[in-house]
Order: sequence, then structure tokens, then C-alpha cells
Amino acid sequence: MAGSSNSAPVSSIHTSSETGRLLPSATKCNSKEIDLDVSLPSPYPKSYLFELVITDKTHYRRFLYISLTLAFVVLALGLVPHFLPQNNRHHGHSKNLTLALNQAITFFDAQKSGSYPSNSPIRFRGSSGLQDGNSSNIHADLVGGFYDSGNNIKFTFPAAYTITLLSWSVVEYHRKYADIGELEHIKDVIKWGSDYLLKVFVPPTAKSDPSLLYSQVGSAGNDTKNPVPNDINCWQRPEDMRYKRPVSVCNETASDLAGEIVAALSAASIVFKQENEYSQRLIKKAEQIYEITAKEDRIHRAITYTTIDACGGEARKFYGSSGYKDELVWAATWLFFATGNHTFLDYATTNFAAAVDDETTTDKGIFYWNNKLAANAVLFTRLRFFRDLGFPYEKALGLSTNMTDQLMCSYLSKQNFNRTPGKVFSVDYQFMYFFFKANELIRRRTNEPHKIISYFQHRIQVSFLQLGT
Repeated sequence: MAGSSNSAPVSSIHTSSETGRLLPSATKCNSKEIDLDVSLPSPYPKSYLFELVITDKTHYRRFLYISLTLAFVVLALGLVPHFLPQNNRHHGHSKNLTLALNQAITFFDAQKSGSYPSNSPIRFRGSSGLQDGNSSNIHADLVGGFYDSGNNIKFTFPAAYTITLLSWSVVEYHRKYADIGELEHIKDVIKWGSDYLLKVFVPPTAKSDPSLLYSQVGSAGNDTKNPVPNDINCWQRPEDMRYKRPVSVCNETASDLAGEIVAALSAASIVFKQENEYSQRLIKKAEQIYEITAKEDRIHRAITYTTIDACGGEARKFYGSSGYKDELVWAATWLFFATGNHTFLDYATTNFAAAVDDETTTDKGIFYWNNKLAANAVLFTRLRFFRDLGFPYEKALGLSTNMTDQLMCSYLSKQNFNRTPGKVFSVDYQFMYFFFKANELIRRRTNEPHKIISYFQHRIQVSFLQLGT
């Protein structure tokens, strides 16, 4: 900085970082070396004082406002994305199967009918269907169970099938359910279903009285001339239902329905084996139903539940049944697993081939509510591999092993579907759109469109077989 005009001349100097000496500046030709006896200078740069003067405070304030605004905008742009919904953000291939399983089980919480539990994860649901079973000609306790899909009808046949499969999954993977904290959750869902299934069978009060099976609560309504509110045309929350809910009743000849109930109760009894009293209650009811149903089969009175209008007249439009032999084999197999009684295994293995012969062409290799043979073959194959029961079961178990081999080969063939990195079969949107458009045409030309739909659904659902590999 400039000093006073009367001051003496000052030689320009600079520092040498190597020696710590003050040396003459190269910019001054008259500089001389000055040897000062001083301590080493600071290694930090020298400070310079600039005398800044604000000449216009208005411009200065404007400068500050603009700077602060820009800083705030930059900060906001950095933080806002963290508060935005993440649903549409691409995260690559998610393999959080624990979350997927939790959501799948929670679906059943949302479908519960009856006195709704206060600890349910579905907060918008409440108690509903508390008068189910009390119709004009029926007085029974049919409170509970699950509503079907998006309507408020309760179908016993597919509900029993569902409880059988959920129970089977716990029998096979209870440790994995426990590891991810879902074991009690899935057991709660199974018990909700098995409690209801205990109600749908009424044994005869006298030898001459028939047994009763309740196959359906609610109605789809067939009267187009005089429509009344029902579970199809009145689309509302179950909690708001005020219309009548008729009950469909079957007798002991409805062998497919009875067989599926037996299978469900037997499989559930294995899940609750540690709760001995409840498990024995399930087994006792299953054996009681099976004894009556097997007797009907022996005297050739067994039929499918959808054959009788009063029993499954409406249900046949949703969950039609083409045979009963596979359900009886299915029931006997699960009873054997639940009790260890070889009488049930004798029936299952003796009648397995007949059930296979009775299988319709369109149902070959398909596992769904109407056909249990593919799953029964897997259970028999398990017995053959891990128990090796030998004679007289070898023939039936050998047949089941061949069926299972063919089934697995069809599932694992790379020519059928593309797979995601998680080994799940994938179908593109255009194919799905084509399928459902084709299905609309098929519905107009066939009385059994459910078979085509079920085949497609089954092939997609088979992907879960890959999750454990």
C-alpha cells in the first residue's frame, strides 16, 4: 500500500522458503541483500488489507437477496427429491421377496369376513357379515371366512383349496416363514379359514338324516327382470351390506366339496400340531367328513357339488368342478400326513390311477381349484423319495413320479417363457392384452372359459416354484 510522501525509500524484499532469509526482490534493480537477525518468518502467506467502501447500499442489499435466494434454490433442489414419492422411481431389479410375501399374506387380512380383529394391518376394514347363516330357511353360524375376489360372496370350495395350499407352504417352509417374521402372520390367516371350515359341515342328528355342507353365502343374482341388491350388482364395502345373503346347502353326495374341506382341515392340523387340542379338533372333523364321503363313493352316489342347483348352481359360473375323484384322493393323502393312518394312504394310492383316467384333457398338468392331481403327484413323489414305502404302494408312487418328472420339465423348459433375473416367468403387456381380448371371444363360444383362464394363471403362478432354486 502507498505510504506518506515524506517517508524514506523502502527496498523491496521477498522471502526464500528454503533458507528463511529475506532476499532482494528481482523486480527492484537497486535492491541489496539485507542480513537481519530475526526469527523464521511464518510459513503462511502474507495478509493484505483492502479498504472496501460500499457506495450504494441498495445495490448491496439486492446482491445479498439474490445470493441468498440462489443458495436456497440450490439447497431445495438437493433436498426435494428425498421427499417425493418413490413409487415411480426405477430401482433396477428388486428381489425383496420378503416384502412381496408380506403383501401377499396381507391380502387375506383384507378379505376377512366376520368380527374383524383390532390388530389387523388393514385399518380401513371392520366387522361385517355378522348375520351370515341366518336366512329365511337356514339358521346356522356362518360368520367368518373370506370374501371372494372383489365381491362379497363366500365360496367354500375355493376357500378350502386356499387353506390347503397355505398350510402346505407352512409345512414345507415354516422355518423360512419364521426367519422373516411371517410365521405367526400366515398361521393367523390359516386359522381364520380353518375356524370357518369347521362351521360349514353339520353331521346328521340321526341315522336317517343327511349331512349338511354349506357351499356358499351370498348371491350373484340371476333375476334380470326384478333385480335386487346382491353381492355382484351392489358394489360396496362389506361393512355396508344391508341386503339379504342367501345360503347354498349341499348334502353328503357333494364329494368334491367334502374332499377339499377334509384336505384343508388335515393340512391345517399339521400347521397347529404344537397346539394339540386345536389340531385334534381339526383332525376329528376331517375324519368325520371323510368317513361319510368315502361311504357315498363306495355306493356310487358321489357327485360334484356344482351338479346340484341348490348346492352349487351359482358357484358353477365361478368355480366349476368337473370331477370329484381327485379331491377324494387329495383328502385321503392329507389325512395320511396328518394322522399316519395307512388306511387313508391305501385309499389314495388305490384310487390315484382312476382319478388320473378321469382327468379331462384340458386339465392335464394343471393345478388349480378344479384339479389336484399334479399336486398329489408331487406329494406321492415325496413319499417315494423320502419314505420309500415299497409294496403295495410302489405302482401308484411310480406313476406319480413320472407325472412329476414331466411336470417339472414343462415348467423348467426355457422355451416356454422369458425369466427375470430373479427367475420369475415374465410376460409382456402386449401378450397379456392379446390374451384377455382372446378370452372375450372364447367366452362367447364355450361354456367352460374358466379352464382357459386357469391354465394361463397356473402357468404364471408356477414361477413361485423357481423362487427357492
